[in-house]
Amino acid sequence: MKRYKFSLVLFGALGLIIVNSIFALGQSFNDSNVEYTFELPDPLWKMTVKPSAANPNVEYAYGDRIDGYLEIRKMTVKENEIFSEIIQSDSEQKLQFLPGYVAGKQEEFAGSLKGKIYNYEFIKSGRPMSGRSYYVKSDPTTIYILRFTGLRDKLRIIRNQVDSIARTFKVKPN
Repeated sequence: MKRYKFSLVLFGALGLIIVNSIFALGQSFNDSNVEYTFELPDPLWKMTVKPSAANPNVEYAYGDRIDGYLEIRKMTVKENEIFSEIIQSDSEQKLQFLPGYVAGKQEEFAGSLKGKIYNYEFIKSGRPMSGRSYYVKSDPTTIYILRFTGLRDKLRIIRNQVDSIARTFKVKPN
């Protein structure tokens, strides 16, 4: 009988811990200075740059910036411009100048918005880094870039969180 009560108490406590952790995990990003929202799956994601009327950029770090870093930028493009051309242009302007830059592959992406993912690697302070950029289209002339960077091994570990943030990224209704 004692074993049964102990098992019941242990099972109940475990259930409470699981339910509590599920509700404590996510936090929403929603700011009046930007026209989008997204969900952060882990409380370790901390805002490092808050958007303002003058600067609509948003940046987050996963604990330490080198472990995982997110920057979100809005880009205006020509109507019906091809994603691969946008990615190539963006990488030529910004990424190819990173030390040890190695271009990766492009992947299709479908979350709240559709787009492409571009993977790449580079070196920072002698350490292997990787990047994963999500190019999502909100209308024919607007693209949002969610650029995640971090130590190659760390970014690989939190990839499910990175994908989750990108999948929940959506533009607010007018």
